[in-house]
Amino acid sequence: MCWIEVKPRPWGSPKCWELRRLIVGSVIGVSLVLLAYLVVSQQFAISAHNAQWITAAQQTRAPCEKAERGNVVVCNTEGLYSDTCEVDGDVRTNGTALSVAVVVTTTGSSEQLEWKIKPYARRTVSVKEVTVTQLPNQSTAPPPCTVNHSIPAVVFALGGHAGNYWHAFCDVLVPLFVASRRYDGEVLFLVTNIQPWWLVKYKTIIQRLSKYDAVDMDADAEVRCFGHVTVGLRIDKLFSIVPDLAPGPGGRRLTMVDFTAFLREAYALPRGAPPVASPSRDKQRRPRLLLMRRGHNRRIVNEDEIVRAAEAAGFEAEVVELPRYGRVDEQAPTVNAFDALMGVHGAGLTHAVFLPTGGVLIQVVPYGRMEAIARAEFGAPAGDMGLHYLEYSVTAEESTLMETLGPEHPAVRDPESVHRSGWDKVNEFYLDKQDVRINVTRLAPTLAQAFDHLRQQQL
Repeated sequence: MCWIEVKPRPWGSPKCWELRRLIVGSVIGVSLVLLAYLVVSQQFAISAHNAQWITAAQQTRAPCEKAERGNVVVCNTEGLYSDTCEVDGDVRTNGTALSVAVVVTTTGSSEQLEWKIKPYARRTVSVKEVTVTQLPNQSTAPPPCTVNHSIPAVVFALGGHAGNYWHAFCDVLVPLFVASRRYDGEVLFLVTNIQPWWLVKYKTIIQRLSKYDAVDMDADAEVRCFGHVTVGLRIDKLFSIVPDLAPGPGGRRLTMVDFTAFLREAYALPRGAPPVASPSRDKQRRPRLLLMRRGHNRRIVNEDEIVRAAEAAGFEAEVVELPRYGRVDEQAPTVNAFDALMGVHGAGLTHAVFLPTGGVLIQVVPYGRMEAIARAEFGAPAGDMGLHYLEYSVTAEESTLMETLGPEHPAVRDPESVHRSGWDKVNEFYLDKQDVRINVTRLAPTLAQAFDHLRQQQL
């Protein structure tokens, strides 16, 4: 067989309509972000005594657990979040049919096997399925190859929740890093439900993972032949990597520290760690703290007080708003210039991936018994990134719900009853309708811990 390798092509410049798609897609994605909580809370019991969020320990599932094995296909449909297949051999993709077929070359194999895989990292998301078929040797011949590739491919879907910043990383970029990093750029991405604006927004990362333009699988009339195809992306731990399940280049295992180092390389970020102490104490640089401003709900209404408290603790503090439609290549260097990031629970805390290793993430958890989900989505991942994670939980007295609803309202007096009412009510009161006024006296020990950690890093 004559192999034809697809050569790298320069990334096309974004068109004006893609910006419009960016805004529309992001709005849709932001509206879907709260569905993440529903997934995390799928084991949330109705009983007041038993109701609790999935813990971080429950979020890890081995990808080969109860895997369905064929001669040249290994599919896992038993993970907590994702369905995936690894297809090896004479693999043929038909984009317009959304199919991946492999012909078994061993004798005695007469059974045809088929899997339906949603190539998005969450099986609950409504995207088209890809059909993976294992064809027996004596079956009807598959369609002939029109393009042959000497590199592997990864099939995945966009859309879903990926318009939201946290989901873009949790559902796509981190799983895609795990699926493709071992190939050192020599891999082709076949993308179904393609979103051109999304590929433009994250093109710096995508181009670093693959040297080749992504293929719009839905519009691809070619029958492409590969030696190996990964169908679907998988989440083994929210916004993180389980090293035992993440083979990397050279046989080593990937970690979230590898992912953040990869981002610093991709965006040419200068700081991989907080600075060392100056020999002269008078010239010693003060650690810098970024206080993240939210433009809508869950705002910190006394930002000026927090800045003064941070400065009293020894920080150089600054309030920064990172617009949801902002360019990643502009926001990443902004965050990397700081040693600590503080903000209320929300997608904006995803920017912690750009902090230098050894930095600090302070998550302000809104009132309403939201600690478990906050730790699952940002606390555990921050530790995996090599950051020092600190948490500040807002009391009822610090929540604007006390003013707007009154102390006797169930959302203030009895958060568990709100949780028993279902996710819509949790979302309404504790995420949509709440701002916070942080008690700087209560906050002071947390700021002191953050400062002490960074000073220890400098010794």
